[in-house]
Amino acid sequence: MQSRLDEYDNNIPLTDVCFFSAEVNCYGELTSIPNRSRINTNGARCHLVITCDSKSLTHFILEPGSKVRNNLLKAIVKAGAPYDGVQIDFELVPARDRKNFINFLSDLRYMLGKAKWFTVCVPARFKLLSEDIYPYSEIANYCDRVFVMAYDEHWSGSRPGPVASIDWCRKVMEYAQKSIPQKKLIMGLPFYGRTWASETTAGAWYFSGANRIMTEHQVPEVTYVDDIPTFKYTAQVEVTGYFNDTWSVLQLARLYEDAGIQKMGFWRIGQEDPSFWNWIKISK
Repeated sequence: MQSRLDEYDNNIPLTDVCFFSAEVNCYGELTSIPNRSRINTNGARCHLVITCDSKSLTHFILEPGSKVRNNLLKAIVKAGAPYDGVQIDFELVPARDRKNFINFLSDLRYMLGKAKWFTVCVPARFKLLSEDIYPYSEIANYCDRVFVMAYDEHWSGSRPGPVASIDWCRKVMEYAQKSIPQKKLIMGLPFYGRTWASETTAGAWYFSGANRIMTEHQVPEVTYVDDIPTFKYTAQVEVTGYFNDTWSVLQLARLYEDAGIQKMGFWRIGQEDPSFWNWIKISK
């Protein structure tokens, strides 16, 4: 991440580094474009990542024939010029824009030219969904690499659990292998973890609800500040955490290696157990 450049060490064994990220605005312009000269990848290829973190904005910029769409395609080509490749990471494509998304990738592939590496990030799948926004096979037709984000099995709003368990990743891998040519497939591994709390104390309350929680927590008194009632109590919550260390990430890497996967990627540099890199060697 460009805001975390101090966490990057160009001595770690990587063939490619993806610089995160240029963002899309409502005019089809790119903002916060990472400056290629700020990062020395020490011989590794460097790719510009393009993100769009709004479902409504993603719909807007994919509209066929629109000025905004045309502006964006040109802006990506221009911003990607100093880089070895471009990576599209659009994670909020609306369901009804599936065809528009595929057409956008096709047009971008053509405009980037064959000399520029083109990668597309896709979420984890076990099968082709009936209205799949990210059909692996179709997307693979228009890019050099497909980065399968095989993580977030459990997320902030789910029940507690691993970000990427072995069995879950095996299912994702098996589907990816059937849908994406081996030379194009990159399996993504997580370096991060998550925590969940047994109780969420922040929220908006009905009058009856506020009185209920005060009773439950035996609030001793209600005071008035500028004529507004206020109270305080101390709550004890149980926190459950799952995280990844060198051992857990290596088990995923070995799963993929044993299945013939030749390319792996990680989210993200700076989040890892540093000793992990002692176990990685790039194949020549």
